[in-house]
Amino acid sequence: MEIVLVEDNPNDMELALRALKKNNIANNIIALEDGEQALDYLYGRGEFADRNTTVNPRLILLDLKLPKMDGLEVLKVIKSDPEKKMIPVVMLTSSKEECDVVECYRLGVNSYIVKPVDFDSFVKSIHKIGFYWLLMNEHPKR
Repeated sequence: MEIVLVEDNPNDMELALRALKKNNIANNIIALEDGEQALDYLYGRGEFADRNTTVNPRLILLDLKLPKMDGLEVLKVIKSDPEKKMIPVVMLTSSKEECDVVECYRLGVNSYIVKPVDFDSFVKSIHKIGFYWLLMNEHPKR
């Protein structure tokens, strides 16, 4: 099961990777640092040109505030593409701004989660995300 994690903050990236590993969800994680890189990965461009783009990830964990192309722009591209729009996207961000929450849902995000501050709470949140989106949620076969 492939998870794409898009996070520009090295500390948050490390926390997320540790939390995924602690919850035994770290078997196939693609860690990306900005929105442009995320779309390059999804569409098999640039350094990911050899990737099989017919196989979509099971889940995208997407930060809102990213360099080059922010999470909203990435979300808009994914959810407007008939081949990619069914990929579950969870916005995992530090923003509690109501306008960000509303805009993400307007664009089609599947879930909006504010990152907990302490590691134990973060691990619990990642466990719940992984359990729901990877184990409980039924995915289409294609």
